[in-house]
This record gives sequence, structure tokens and C-alpha cells, in this order.
Amino acid sequence: MRVDLLVPDGPPAPLGPQPEPAPNAFQRLVDAAGAILEGADRAEAAFASRRGGLQEMVVERARADIALQIAASAAQRTAQSISTLLATQI
Repeated sequence: MRVDLLVPDGPPAPLGPQPEPAPNAFQRLVDAAGAILEGADRAEAAFASRRGGLQEMVVERARADIALQIAASAAQRTAQSISTLLATQI
């Protein structure tokens, strides 16, 4: 009986915690939309406690609505692209 040793092609994987991967464009978009939503919430809370103006609250809420529409559109297009790729026959 003959046994051949397996030799790895590359260096072994490092042990321990791995560095966090850089955020992709979609993740940055979602993070930005979240920050805008937090700003809108702060503006609404300031208006409710009579420390902020109505105009500021309305503008911040409109910005948040637009950011959500952009994020939803990007998510829909990403899902549609992945679906198309998965349906492609090789």
C-alpha cells in the first residue's frame, strides 16, 4: 500500500480573529440612509419638545423618505440582478 502526502497549495489560514472586510457600496448606502433617518427622528423629537422648527422637521423627513426610496430601489435592482445571474444557464 502506498500513501501520498497532501501538500497545500498556499500558506495556511491565519488563526484568530479576521479583519472586518471593507463595506461595499450597498452597505454604505444603507448606512447613509440609516444616518439620515436618525437625523429625521432627532428633528421630529426637537419639534415635539419645542426646540426645533417645523420647516427643519419637514425637510429632514423628506430627505429620509428619498434616502429610503433610493435604498429600496438599489435593493430591488440588486435582487433582480442576482436572480438573473442565477437563472443564467452555463
